[in-house]
Amino acid sequence: MTAYDELSKKFKRLHALQEAAGVLGWDMSAMMPAGGAEARTEQLATLSVVCHEILTDPNLDELFDKASAEAKGLDSWTQANLAEMRRRWLHATALESDLVEALSKACKRCEMIWRKARPKSDFATVLPALKEVLNLTRQAAAAKAERLGCSLYDALLDEYEPGGKSARIDAVFADLAAFLPGFLSDVLDRQAAQPAALPLEGPFPVAKQEALARKLMAAVGFDFEHGRLDVSLHPFCGGVPDDVRITTRYNEDDFMTALMGVLHETGHAMYERGLPAEWRLQPVGEARGMAMHESQSLMVEMQACRSREFVEFLAPLAREAFGGSGPAWEADNLLRHYNNVKPDFIRVDADEVTYPAHVILRYRLEKALIAGEMELEALPGEWNKGMQELLGVTPPEDRLGCLQDIHWYDGAWGYFPTYTLGAMTAAQLFAAARKARPEIPEALGRGDFAPLMGWLAEHVHAQASSAGFEQILEKATGAPLNPKIFEAHLKARYLP
Repeated sequence: MTAYDELSKKFKRLHALQEAAGVLGWDMSAMMPAGGAEARTEQLATLSVVCHEILTDPNLDELFDKASAEAKGLDSWTQANLAEMRRRWLHATALESDLVEALSKACKRCEMIWRKARPKSDFATVLPALKEVLNLTRQAAAAKAERLGCSLYDALLDEYEPGGKSARIDAVFADLAAFLPGFLSDVLDRQAAQPAALPLEGPFPVAKQEALARKLMAAVGFDFEHGRLDVSLHPFCGGVPDDVRITTRYNEDDFMTALMGVLHETGHAMYERGLPAEWRLQPVGEARGMAMHESQSLMVEMQACRSREFVEFLAPLAREAFGGSGPAWEADNLLRHYNNVKPDFIRVDADEVTYPAHVILRYRLEKALIAGEMELEALPGEWNKGMQELLGVTPPEDRLGCLQDIHWYDGAWGYFPTYTLGAMTAAQLFAAARKARPEIPEALGRGDFAPLMGWLAEHVHAQASSAGFEQILEKATGAPLNPKIFEAHLKARYLP
């Protein structure tokens, strides 16, 4: 057995354990009774330690040296797999097992406290647990930064966006921050000059919302033999490629939010299902970072499902599902609802135009917190100040402010910028897909996602982690990431 074969065997075992942890994590968020929290925290912490021990096996150092010597005879996918193995090994060997276990337990404990604190708008209750998470996260970031030779923030970012650099994000976000205020003002002026959208009268029973959501998931291509739709406090896509778990949350006064949330998570699920089966349980067979993952969810939700063509397909289905009638249920009115722009408090409910501001705020705050330039006690006030500066609104309570997202409370620091990087990537990929397959808009008008998903399957899903993010994007679109394409998309949709 070659050194590479030995590494491949070890990483296959590692990945299977991580998949088991993923399903347990989904269950903790969607199905587990509250009384199981302590036991589940212990189970997940133990799995984290076992996975960490596999990655920090002293024998791996020698195996990587031998495998590198063998690399000249390996094909490009195998070489990419070896590189991904090494990247993960470098991350893992930077941390002591005690720190891994402490951080895992702290995150799960903090998350469970957050679940109770959020609806009560009680930041003070979760603050001590969040302090522990931040302190341990800083320790992990410092250890990884030294090992990887980068900044604290970039060490955390690399876990979600391999090779990503905050300097690049700073430049992109500066461009958006300069573009958005004037554009937002123009869009709001245009909206004000037009007739207001007609209200859609509820209530909209959860069972009917779920039935419509399932119908649209199937239209996109979701395979219910390999996935589920459930409910959780915070919508997400989890599970494993052969068993993808989607969750959403419903509001009987508004069917649109849950519906688009389901379509968003379906985009994530389609990416997972489209990853190459022959590389399953190997690092190279996984998604190429969270920016690309977010591009796939936003491709479905924003680029495709908020298009005029798709809404014309959706209108009669929604009318039938909820017994609607009259002009309020026509495509033009639904489109006004779906593409309405309004500065507001909640990121997951934000429109395309204001969403980047939500991400820019979180990016700025988490960079300051990781760098020690800001104390956690100041977070609610700085959050509210930033919302006022970027969007002109101030959250009246922390439930609508710094408590709204799960990310920091369960340890996902360095994740937020990938949302807006994903939005820009989605716009660029969709433009390239339409150029290659001009029939895509007309097909969406029939509820036929096959042309779009077929193009994505070939140019994104099947590529997995065989190359870097920029390489995959440039090969698919002919250009590196260009925020101007996203800005052009916004102009075409909101200021035609």
